Amino acid sequence: MYEMKPEYYIGIDMIDEEHKQLFKYADDAYELLHDENTPDKYDRIDMILEDLRDYTAKHFNDEEQYMESINYKKLFTQKIQHQEFIQHHNDEIKDQDEQIMGILKYLTEWLVNHILYVDGQIAEFVSKM
Repeated sequence: MYEMKPEYYIGIDMIDEEHKQLFKYADDAYELLHDENTPDKYDRIDMILEDLRDYTAKHFNDEEQYMESINYKKLFTQKIQHQEFIQHHNDEIKDQDEQIMGILKYLTEWLVNHILYVDGQIAEFVSKM
């Protein structure tokens, strides 16, 4: 259900590959939401969130190092947005499906908007180098 669509590729292989992994975590959450055979989803929700936190930190670090290597002028703005994402916390909600939907909504909105409107500017910058 959640996948990296062609319009989300910015043309920088390392960043595109890492974005694909972030969409995979969204897809894992979606699959869990629709898993009728798992009545208690809290452990898996925690695993997905932990994996997402770890991978997001790696991705942001990789992306920021890349931007530094090309002297990207909007690096500071990117770092601020990355920090805002990291600091976003989902309060534990009693309804497991509602918690998963909250994760999916936040993750996909952030990913799509960030890739299309912010990371896309990195590709534009690189194309003008």
